[in-house]
Amino acid sequence: MKIIESSLVAEVDFPLQLNISFKKVFVMFEKYAQKKNEHHPYHTSAKKIVSLLGQYPALIDGFSDYSLLEKYKEPVNLLLDSLFPEALLSNEIKAASIPFSFTSFKFTTRFENIIKNAGEDYEFTVRNLEDKSMYIMSCTFILSLVYGYNVDIKRPFYFDIPDKKTGTMKYYRATFNADFSEITATENAPKITQEDFRELLNNFDNINLWKEKFPPNSYIFKGFGIINLFDVTSEEMLSSIKANLLGGGDNLIFKLQNNLRDFYSIRDLKLGYSIFDKFNGKLCETIVNKSNSIILNNEEQIICSTDYFCQNVIQKVFIDHETFVVSDLEQYGKSTDKNPFYKSLYDSGIQSIILIPIKANDNGDLALLEIASPRAYDLNSVNINKLKDILPVFEAAVKRTSEERQNVLEATIQENYTSIHPSVKWRFYQAAQKYYLESQTNDNAKLDEIIFDDVFPLYGQSDIKGSSDARNKAIRADLITQLSLAIAVLKDACKTEKLPIYNELMFRVSTFLKDVKDELNAGDEINILDFLQREIYPIFKHIKTINKVLAKKVNVYMNRLDKDLNVVYEKRKQYEKSVNLINDKLSKFIDKKQKDAQEMFPHYFEKYKTDGVEFNMYIGQSIAKDKKFDEIYLYNLRLWQLQTICEMENIAFSLLDKMEHNLRVASLILVHSNSMAIKFRMDEKQFDVDGAYNIRYEIIKKRIDKAHIKNTEERITQPGKIAVIYSQDKDALEYIKYINFLQSRNQLGKIEFYELEDLQGVSGLKALRVEVIYQKDFDEKKTITLNDLIKQIEA
Repeated sequence: MKIIESSLVAEVDFPLQLNISFKKVFVMFEKYAQKKNEHHPYHTSAKKIVSLLGQYPALIDGFSDYSLLEKYKEPVNLLLDSLFPEALLSNEIKAASIPFSFTSFKFTTRFENIIKNAGEDYEFTVRNLEDKSMYIMSCTFILSLVYGYNVDIKRPFYFDIPDKKTGTMKYYRATFNADFSEITATENAPKITQEDFRELLNNFDNINLWKEKFPPNSYIFKGFGIINLFDVTSEEMLSSIKANLLGGGDNLIFKLQNNLRDFYSIRDLKLGYSIFDKFNGKLCETIVNKSNSIILNNEEQIICSTDYFCQNVIQKVFIDHETFVVSDLEQYGKSTDKNPFYKSLYDSGIQSIILIPIKANDNGDLALLEIASPRAYDLNSVNINKLKDILPVFEAAVKRTSEERQNVLEATIQENYTSIHPSVKWRFYQAAQKYYLESQTNDNAKLDEIIFDDVFPLYGQSDIKGSSDARNKAIRADLITQLSLAIAVLKDACKTEKLPIYNELMFRVSTFLKDVKDELNAGDEINILDFLQREIYPIFKHIKTINKVLAKKVNVYMNRLDKDLNVVYEKRKQYEKSVNLINDKLSKFIDKKQKDAQEMFPHYFEKYKTDGVEFNMYIGQSIAKDKKFDEIYLYNLRLWQLQTICEMENIAFSLLDKMEHNLRVASLILVHSNSMAIKFRMDEKQFDVDGAYNIRYEIIKKRIDKAHIKNTEERITQPGKIAVIYSQDKDALEYIKYINFLQSRNQLGKIEFYELEDLQGVSGLKALRVEVIYQKDFDEKKTITLNDLIKQIEA
C-alpha cells in the first residue's frame, strides 16, 4: 500500500496521540450485516467483511505504527473500497488520511498520478501552516468533540504540487471529513471548564496557555479522515495576479509571467506589454519600468502601420480594440508574405501569440498585453477564453497605472509651473471642497479667495554680482571672434580673386569689429548678425566654390557657429554654464534645507532662479492648520535663514575652481517686523502681499539690491558679505545675537553698520553688513543642524 508520510507533527509537541483505527467503518458494516437489514444491498458483502475483519482486532482497536498499513493492506482496502468507488477513481482527488499529520495511505488513481508527476523529492505538506497554528487547531478540535465547545477557526488548507511534465505548479484546496474518527481524554488531561474556555478565547496566540490546558499527548485520537483536493490553480492565479498587480514593483512582469505559466501549464510562456501612443501612432516601451515587450524586440518604438503589421492587426487591435490571436506563426507568415511583424516574432522564437489591447485612458492610448509561446497552437482562439476572468484585473491595473501616471504628470506640472506649497495646500483643498458642495445646489457658487492674515515675511537672496557686465563681456568676446573669422576668410579670398567687393566688405566688417571692441550698445548684436546674414554669407557661398583651400576656410568659420543660434556662442556658453552651475547648486541646497525648516513650524516658501537665487517665506498662525504659532518660531526661522545664506555663500565660493567665469554672489536679507496678509492671485497663480500698506514691502524687495550706502556710490550688497536690511533698531539687535552665534562658530566675521540712500518711495532704511568667513573644503552635508539652531534660540 502506498503511504505518504508528513513530517508536520513528527518532531513537535502535539496534544493528540494519533492512532489509525477503522472502528467506525467496521461499526457501519456491522449495522448492514444485521438480520434486520438482510434486504439491504450491502447485507451479504457486509457479513463477509465483518467476519474477515474479526481476525484483525488491531484495525479496530487502533495502532500508531504506520508500517502496519502495509501488513494489513488487503483488509484495509476491503474496508475502504466502499468509500472509493471505482467509477470515480480517475476523477476525484481523494485519499484516506490522518488528521493534522496529513499522512495518507489510500488514494484515487488521479491523486496517485498527481503525486507521481510531482517528483520523488516532493513532500506532501500544507502551504504556510506553522506548528503553533496546528497545535491550537487540534485543541479546538478537542474542545468541540470532547467538551462540546464550538470554536470556528476553520481555514482552507492549500497544497502547492509541482507538475514535472509541464514544468509548472498546480494549486489545490483541501477539504477534510473527520466522520470516521473519535477523541478521548487520558487520565493526565486537565478537565476544561467554562472559565478555561473563556480564558482561551481571549488568548488565542498564547501557545503556552493552550499547552497548559491541553498538554502534549493528553488526548487519544483514533480513526482516520478523508481528504479531498480540488484544483484551484485558476482561482489561485487570479488571486496572485491581483496581488502582484496591486503590489507592483520592478519584477512585476516576471511575477505575472510565472503566474500565467502555471495558469496555462506552459513552462516557457512569455509575457510582455507595450504602450500604443495614439497621438503619434506608435508602439513603445513604458517609461518607468522595463516591460519586456515581445513585439518591440529591443526596438525603442514601432510605427503602427501596414508597413509593419497586416491590416487585420491594425483593424482589430488598434482600431476596434479587440483581441488578436496568431495560433501558427508560419501560417500567418504565408498569408502576410512574411511581413516585419512575422519576422520579429520569428527572430524571437515565437510561434503563437495573443495580443490583448486594454484601454489606458480616454485619449485612445492602449496598453498592449502580449502572451506568447515558442510552439504553434499552445495559444489559440479556444484557450484565450481562460483569460476572461483575468482580463478585468489587468484592465483595472492599467487604468490605475494610467491614473498614477497622470497624477505624476499633474504633480510635475504643479511643482514646476503652478506650484502650491504643501504648507498651504490644505486651504486650497478646503476652498475646493466648499465650492464643490455649494455648486451642487447653487449655479452661482464661487471659489473662496485664499488669504492668510497676520503672517511675518522673510526675504533673502544670493545674487550673482556683476552678472550683466559678465554677460556683455561674453557677448562682445563672441562677436569679436565671429567678425575676426569673417575678416580672415575675406582676406584669403582677396589673394585668389582680386575683387573690390572683398575689400569693401572687409572694411565694413572691420568697422563693426572696432565698434564692438570699443563698446557694445543695445541693438549692435542684432545689426551685426543681420549684416552677416544678408551681405557676407551669400559671398561665402561663392568663395567655397573657388578652391578647396577657401572652402576649408569657410567651413572653419561655419563650424564655429552654434547650430541652433547660427552665431559664435562660446564665451556666452561658458558664462551660462557657470551661472547654471551656481543656480542649480544653490537651488538644490535650499530645497533640501527647506524640508528641515518645515519641521520647526509649517510656513509658506517660494523660490526663484534668475542670476542667483531669491526666496520668500511667510510664517504665522493662519498658515499652520493644526499647530499653535509662537514668535519663537519666527525667530528660529530668521536664524535658519541667516545660517542658510551663510552656507549658500560657501557653496558658491567653493565652485570658483569649477567655473570658466569667476562669478561671485552677493547676499542680503530683508527684515520686516510687522505682520501682513498675503493673497493668492488667481490671474497670476501666485501669492502676493494684500493691502496698500504692504505694497511698500514689495517695492523694497524689488529695489533693495541696487541700494547704495548713504553719501557713497558703493552698493550695500558686496561679494563676501551678507547685508541685513532693516528699519527698526530692535531688528538689528536681534540679528546681532544671531551673528554672534555664527561668529562663535567661525562662520561670520566683522560687522559694519550703515544708513542707506533713499529709494524711490522708500526712506529710512538701515543695514548691517557682516563678513563671511569661507570654510576650507566646505561640506554642505556637515552644516549646523536644526537642533543646534533651536538650542540657540531657546538659550
